[in-house]
Amino acid sequence: MSFTFAHNNLNVADLGRALAFYGEALGLRETRRIEAPDGSFTIVYLGDGRTPHLLELTWLRDHPQAYNLGENEFHLAFTADDYEAAHRKHADMGCICFENPSMGIYFISDPDGYWLEVVPPAK
Repeated sequence: MSFTFAHNNLNVADLGRALAFYGEALGLRETRRIEAPDGSFTIVYLGDGRTPHLLELTWLRDHPQAYNLGENEFHLAFTADDYEAAHRKHADMGCICFENPSMGIYFISDPDGYWLEVVPPAK
């Protein structure tokens, strides 16, 4: 028996805002969508167009409060083929929330407060 990664899920308060952020900041695009017949939820899968891994964004109609992210110790990581250009873009967007220059990484924060790590290509 073996397992492979399929997707990671993040719940979002404003689906349109989240889709715009992930498109602009990371170039992720919608691959498919599931909508509840009663309108109670929408699930959107985003992909990078190069790997099979997906990010699932879930919007729940009856969850109007902000999500409790605890200490926000979990995160997703993205490799940037042009790390310096990515850093400039995210600085211009104002979404960099933490930098660790000694490790050569930084984090951006999405509209719901989830942290996303950006790393240079492996050498």
